[in-house]
Amino acid sequence: MSNAYFGLPENVLFCKRCVISNQRPSSTVEFKHSSSDKKSTIGFDEHGICDACRYHEVKAQQIDWEKREEALIALLNKHRRNDGGYDIVVPGSGGKDSAFTAHVLKYKYGMNPLTVTWAPHKYTEIGWKNFENWMHVGGLDNILFTPNGKLHRYLTRQAFLNLLHPFQPFIVGQRIVGPQMGARFGIKLVMYGENQAEYGNNTDENFTPKMDRKFFSVGKSEQMVLGGKSIKNILSEGQFTLNDFAPYIPPSAEHLESQGVEVHYLGYYLKWDPQECYYYAVENTGFQANSERTEGTYSKYSSIDDKIDMFHYFTTLIKFGIGRATYDAAQEIRNGKISRAEGVHLVHKYDQEFPQKYFKEFLEYVDITAEEFFSVIDKFRSPHLWEHKDGKWKLKHQVS
Repeated sequence: MSNAYFGLPENVLFCKRCVISNQRPSSTVEFKHSSSDKKSTIGFDEHGICDACRYHEVKAQQIDWEKREEALIALLNKHRRNDGGYDIVVPGSGGKDSAFTAHVLKYKYGMNPLTVTWAPHKYTEIGWKNFENWMHVGGLDNILFTPNGKLHRYLTRQAFLNLLHPFQPFIVGQRIVGPQMGARFGIKLVMYGENQAEYGNNTDENFTPKMDRKFFSVGKSEQMVLGGKSIKNILSEGQFTLNDFAPYIPPSAEHLESQGVEVHYLGYYLKWDPQECYYYAVENTGFQANSERTEGTYSKYSSIDDKIDMFHYFTTLIKFGIGRATYDAAQEIRNGKISRAEGVHLVHKYDQEFPQKYFKEFLEYVDITAEEFFSVIDKFRSPHLWEHKDGKWKLKHQVS
């Protein structure tokens, strides 16, 4: 019987080119706490190189980016309007990636974007400032959608307790708010920034410009699972009605097609580099890095708008042995910003740092005690990754 939870490979391998391990899941939406769950992880080839690094080679050497840009322009021309209406939806928070996406589409390619934001659980001060600058400095229109706070807190609590994935409800909303708004307002083109397939999700998705339609095929609404519980089961508790779940239920692929709505990734058409997006956003939309580095990593500008975000990455450390510094260093190594040796050093220094700054607020948000928090955390530590030694939990395997 396997010693590994979540269907992870029991033999831990680290990429010889970056710092990611073969424990990285290829989906960010949901993982259940069971060794019988079969979830795919990032692939490695016979040379010990991960799929994300191999795709970076494709980006650098095999893709004709001039032709990709021509395809982008043709797509934009197909949807371009001259009647004063919005012709494209850009979902995002006003972070560096969405700030770049919306601004470049408007000011380089002449589109009229409506930006839409699925609100964070709890804004950070710098996150709110960057969101405002996105509009006021970047010169863009926005709809800020804030879901039912009572339900969202409930789902976040359930996702933490049942899946150790407190960000799951946010990720679901973030991924469907764009298509939902496009269908609602008759805007037929939705453009997200980069595709997470670049970083180790199903890498086959890198070779198509559109979001996988499987995400919009959830079957009957009451069968949809959020926070590790079906909507039907949640309804049986009597706190909520089915209508309360409207923001979380994706429009069907058939409905989007009938409305003519297409969901694309700008990273398919333009060569994506997160650090270059940061520089562009600083110069053009007033984006500011934080005054201090983010706990768990060395960077100051990535995913800094939500106080719950730090606990998302801490829980990935617990489940997969991969913390925030690993994710940051892996993509910066691929993009030539740091060396692998530097990345290894940064992972060792920051990956296991506990996110103390917003810990009290997190506990209040999900309504648990510190003792309950650590009890849940320890329940999800897979025996093939963690050992309890000298009164402390230690990772059995670290990148070197």
